[in-house]
Amino acid sequence: MSSTKALFQPLQIGDVTVKNRIHMAALTRNRAKDTYPSDLIKEHYVQRASAGLIVTEAILVTRLGTEWPHAPGLWEDKHVEGWKSIVDAVHEAGSIIYAQLWHVGRVAHPDMEQQKLAGEPVYGPSAIGARGGKFRLLPGQPGYVTPTAIDDPWKIVALFKRAAVNAKKAGFDGVELHGANGYIIHQFLDSTSNQRTDEWGGSIENRARLALEIIKATQEVFGRNVAIKLSPAGGYNDMGMPLQETLDTYSYVITEADKLGVSYFALVRYALFFDVEYDGVRRATKHDVLASYSPYIKNAKVIVNSGVTPEEGEELVAAGKADAISIGFNYITHPDLVERVQHGKPLDNIPDMPHMQTNKDSGDWRTGYNDYPTAVY
Repeated sequence: MSSTKALFQPLQIGDVTVKNRIHMAALTRNRAKDTYPSDLIKEHYVQRASAGLIVTEAILVTRLGTEWPHAPGLWEDKHVEGWKSIVDAVHEAGSIIYAQLWHVGRVAHPDMEQQKLAGEPVYGPSAIGARGGKFRLLPGQPGYVTPTAIDDPWKIVALFKRAAVNAKKAGFDGVELHGANGYIIHQFLDSTSNQRTDEWGGSIENRARLALEIIKATQEVFGRNVAIKLSPAGGYNDMGMPLQETLDTYSYVITEADKLGVSYFALVRYALFFDVEYDGVRRATKHDVLASYSPYIKNAKVIVNSGVTPEEGEELVAAGKADAISIGFNYITHPDLVERVQHGKPLDNIPDMPHMQTNKDSGDWRTGYNDYPTAVY
């Protein structure tokens, strides 16, 4: 048996108690045809219901032309029906499930199908395009475009609130706001992508306004069961500020969000994978995310994400440096991850990389998604 006692203690998160400290992180898998969740997605989450907390793949709060063409949505009744079937099944299997709410902002593309159906331009905080991007379904695989600066960011707040209302209808236990990895909340936080001169830009307080207003709006629906995911080390999707500005910005937004009573912060650590290189220079602001920001968290739980092994997670939780760990990639390939950790079994399934994501040639969407073997116990 593995010595993972701390990871198998229950934990109070908001108004619910999760059965262990090993949580399943959000990872986009492109299995929601035309944005609608399906029984295939239900099977995926039910297979992994031994997790203390399941956070869904990122769910779009509105139609957007993302690089992930079959990402799910949560803006209409048909979405609610699909998610309710999934949530009910996860609850029956014994787990707690949060919906991760997502708006990609400037890293959408106007020629992607969903963006064209939306009939709206790609927009972000300012008319500043991100470098990079690769829209594989479009001819020539174009990169990101220069966005339109949104006229009224309250419109974004309203989209998140509508999605939270729908998540509540579907029976989710809470919502995690996607404030990481270069998407809309992150774009407003970062001075390299947000150069507005109104009350939504400039000072740290103004750049943090969108995150804090979305928290307040979604708390009107979910009360204490609203969390936020942040990636202060940045890098991905052309994000990242100088170190001191990063420390000042994130210590402020975390302090203020903690005062509002969020259930947890999912803190994404620095990872080389997300440290994208542009013009020969790596983009991320490398620093110890957990040590830098956990002192500002007085009320919420601290969940550490990005490259955390169960062994390291046991040490972090036992030492009181984190309340839980969040595992992404290894949870795709190991539906019985919790049982493997509990029984000292290795995480040795080989990732089916060609089928990990869907593409225009994909046929059998179950392959590389729901067909990973469990261990023998």
